[in-house]
Amino acid sequence: MCFHSARSSVPLARSFWTVLFLLIATAISVFGFSVKATSAFGLDGLAGRISSLKKISGLSREQPPARPEQIWDNPLLRPAFDNTTSNNVITATGRVSYLHCRVNHLGNRVVTWLRKRDGHVLTVGLYAYTTDQRFTALHSEGSPDWVLKITSPQTRDSGVYECQVSTEPKISRAFNFTVVESFAVIEGQSSIYMSAGNTLNLTCQASIPGDAPNYFYWYHNGEVVQYSGKEVTEASSTSSGPSGRSKLVIKNVHDKHSGNYTCAPENAAPATVSVYVLKGEHPAAMQHGESSTAVPRASFLALLALCSAFIFFGR
Repeated sequence: MCFHSARSSVPLARSFWTVLFLLIATAISVFGFSVKATSAFGLDGLAGRISSLKKISGLSREQPPARPEQIWDNPLLRPAFDNTTSNNVITATGRVSYLHCRVNHLGNRVVTWLRKRDGHVLTVGLYAYTTDQRFTALHSEGSPDWVLKITSPQTRDSGVYECQVSTEPKISRAFNFTVVESFAVIEGQSSIYMSAGNTLNLTCQASIPGDAPNYFYWYHNGEVVQYSGKEVTEASSTSSGPSGRSKLVIKNVHDKHSGNYTCAPENAAPATVSVYVLKGEHPAAMQHGESSTAVPRASFLALLALCSAFIFFGR
C-alpha cells in the first residue's frame, strides 16, 4: 500500500515542477529577466530549461536583427549633383542641344527630366514620357551623366528644365535653356559696284552663339556657287572665336557675275548682297550717284566764267 502511494506521487511531483517552470518562464517574460540574469544567480541549468520552455510555450521576445545600413544612408555616398557642368545653355534655333546633368552615387535612384513651366515630365530614366519626340534621354552605363537631348529647338522651348533625383526628399537641379534666332551678316554694303576684271571678295559671319556653324553655303542668284571652277579661287569656312566666318573670292569678274550673293550658315537666317559689275564706268561714281558727264560740265562752266571775265575787262 505504501509502495503504491510512493509511485503515484512521482507524476504529481513532475507535474508540480513543470507548472513551476512555466510560471517562472512567464515571470521572466513579463518582468524582462534575461538568461544572463539567471546565470548571475548561479542558475545556469535553470536558464537552459527556461529558454527551452519559452520556445515551446511561444513566449520568446527576441529582438529582430538590426537593419543593415543602406548605401544611401551614408552621408558621403548619398546622391549628389556635380555642379561643374554648366546649367546655362544658349543655342540657336534648329541646332541640336544637350543639357548635362551629372549625379554622383546615384545607386538605385532614378533621374527624371521635367519642364518647369508646366511641370511636364519629359523622361524618367531612359524612358520618354512625352509625345514630343524631340526630347530624348541619353546615358552610358557606369557614367554619372544623364543628358537631355533636344532636337531642332525653337524659341518657344526656352525656359527652365529640371533634373530630379528620386531621393526622399527629392533633390533637383535647374537648367536655364535659351533658344535665340541666329542670322548671317555679310561685311560691307548691301550693294557693291565694281569694274570688270577686278576681284570680288565677300566675307560672311554667323551670329550663332556658342559653337561655330558646321558649314556655310554660298548662292548666286539662287544657285549654289560651284567652288571647283578656276574663277572661284577661294571659298572656305573658318572659325574665329564663338562665331564662324566664311570667305568667297572670285577673280576677274565680268557681267555674268552680277546679281545677288547669299550666305547661308547652318541653322541661321541667310544674308544677301547685290553685286553690279560695270563695263567702262567708274564704280565710285556709280555708288555716289554721279553722272559720267560731271567733269565735262564743270569744265564748261569754268570756260564760260573765263570768257565772261575777258568780255568784262575788255570794255
